[in-house]
Amino acid sequence: MTLSCGCRLLNIHDAVQGAVVPTAFLYPASGAEQNEHFGPYALEVALDAPPADGAWPLVVISHGHSGTPWAYRELAKHLALAGFMVALPAHTGNTRTDNTLAGTAANLANRPRHITLAIDAALNDAALGAHVARIGSDANVAVIGHSIGGYTALAAAGGLAWSGPYERKDSNAPPEPVTVTPDPRIRALVLLNPATFWFIAGSLRPVHLPILMRTGEKDEITPIEHAHKIIEGVGDPSLVEHVDVPGAGHFAFMSKFPPELTRPNFKPSQDPAGFDRESIQPQFFADVTAFLRRTLCATRPAA
Repeated sequence: MTLSCGCRLLNIHDAVQGAVVPTAFLYPASGAEQNEHFGPYALEVALDAPPADGAWPLVVISHGHSGTPWAYRELAKHLALAGFMVALPAHTGNTRTDNTLAGTAANLANRPRHITLAIDAALNDAALGAHVARIGSDANVAVIGHSIGGYTALAAAGGLAWSGPYERKDSNAPPEPVTVTPDPRIRALVLLNPATFWFIAGSLRPVHLPILMRTGEKDEITPIEHAHKIIEGVGDPSLVEHVDVPGAGHFAFMSKFPPELTRPNFKPSQDPAGFDRESIQPQFFADVTAFLRRTLCATRPAA
């Protein structure tokens, strides 16, 4: 039987933030795909299609600043068809439609909690819960994070974050720890041009997980120093697989934007001169899929 990409849309309540976190779940399904629009982004999916038989590791994708999870829709669908369930939370307060918490300590605390809430929602959902692969009673989870989504992934996995004067709008404010409860269900990370501004010396030592990291040679927002901080700071640097992609910029790992959003004054839609993000997608997708299969599926219980 040919699998399709199922899609289930849930509104997750964050009691701490007092907000709804819209989250899409893509998963292996049986059902006809149709072209669906999620804001300006289109994707062929089968809405609310019955899940295919089996249980799949869960992958949560954390989008960048003022972004949307649908900017990673092609990667998400590829993973769903490769045998993963993919959660796409929109980090309320730091999205393209609601960016009211950008640059605040609250946003730094909310984002990792959204990851945990998405994991909980998958496990507790009547349609999807039985199809989440587990190790014992715990879900088998990886987090993919781009830019501040990379911060989100590291913080959710145990990195100790700090807010500073910028977040509290006070030049005299001393650094303060960000309250984050690490999620032990996270077993692997994929970091894409990750932002590490909020980690100081020793902050990343508690992170002791396999990490696939991809950075862009021409990234001017989170340059290579951020990757070095991670490699040098995590609990076991030998677990980090890093490639700096020649010619790539900060947004190289996002899906191509629709024509109406592709313009010079919208930086996420633009690549450095001579670079085409679509040209790296096949290898990028293959690398992420292979990494997740090594780190998650090797320990996945039989369906």
